[in-house]
Amino acid sequence: MHQIDPLIEKHLQEGTVIPAHPLALNKHRKLDERHQRALTRYYLASGAGGMAVGVHSTQFEIRDKQYGLLKPVLEMAMEEVKAAELDRPFIKVAGIVGNTQQALEEAVLASELGYDLGLLSAGGLGDWSEKDLIARAEKVAEEIPLFGFYLQPSAGGRLLSYDFWKDFAQIPNVKAIKMAPFNRYQTLDVVRAVCASGRPAQIALYTGNDDNIVADLLTDYTLLVNGQRVTKRIVGGLLGHWAVWTSQAVTLLKEVKKCLDNKGEGIRELLELGVQITDANAAIFDPKHQFKGCISGIHEILRRQGLLPGIWCLSEEEKLSPGQVEEIDRIYADYPWLNDDVFVRENLNRFFG
Repeated sequence: MHQIDPLIEKHLQEGTVIPAHPLALNKHRKLDERHQRALTRYYLASGAGGMAVGVHSTQFEIRDKQYGLLKPVLEMAMEEVKAAELDRPFIKVAGIVGNTQQALEEAVLASELGYDLGLLSAGGLGDWSEKDLIARAEKVAEEIPLFGFYLQPSAGGRLLSYDFWKDFAQIPNVKAIKMAPFNRYQTLDVVRAVCASGRPAQIALYTGNDDNIVADLLTDYTLLVNGQRVTKRIVGGLLGHWAVWTSQAVTLLKEVKKCLDNKGEGIRELLELGVQITDANAAIFDPKHQFKGCISGIHEILRRQGLLPGIWCLSEEEKLSPGQVEEIDRIYADYPWLNDDVFVRENLNRFFG
């Protein structure tokens, strides 16, 4: 069984910024290696504490035989991490999907390439029972430490019960869970389940709720478990939203941790900032059209910064929604302090060096 490096596990538990890595394509919808590597260098230079590759923001279609991009994309990211020769822990997360056989194959590949954790999604398995999903997770956990993933239904996920998450949290090689149902009730189900699992101290909780990032990070969850109070926090984020303006996300998490260390000093300002970030996310992720433009919205920000050549996706159906460009223009004008355009501009040549 692949075990996680103790330094990586400590870093994971302390909480960090993990952007969900996009896919760089040229106008022919073919992999653009130069821009793909530049994106990875951007995340490394931004001070992110890790990155997730082969996940929803990387486009699940990279696994389709007609593209065959899963392995090349995972390899490129790892090559750039190694070339950076970082003097700090950096968490490498690989997305894992599909039935048990496919998930096992992806877990073995990720482990062989040097990834620390597998972000295991139940996307596309809507007809599986929760018992079958747990059996699948147990098998995959034998190959790589797991980062659980509660993906919202509108992005291809499914609803999962409190009992599912309690059983999932009891799998010994589960190290973290990303909660991304975009729903407070369902997020609370996961927190409650982890607290009741007998392993709350071993599992790091990460927000994937791009609509509620700051509030998630600032909240203490104190729950009654077998007559005892158990307090759990969401310590970091694994977010598609943090695939853009990443250096500012790193600053944000530092400010959140400072606020928590100082007994809430500055919390009102952070909550105000959180509302602005949610407004920005609405423009980028396109909830007005059931998130149809979410990947294209991420691409549009990166295109404006020069980190992507365009907003092309593998599927021609993935594109910006009507009015989305105007909404992105608006949030740029309304909240200029949220972007990291200056940082990117000052380092762009280095990213493509």
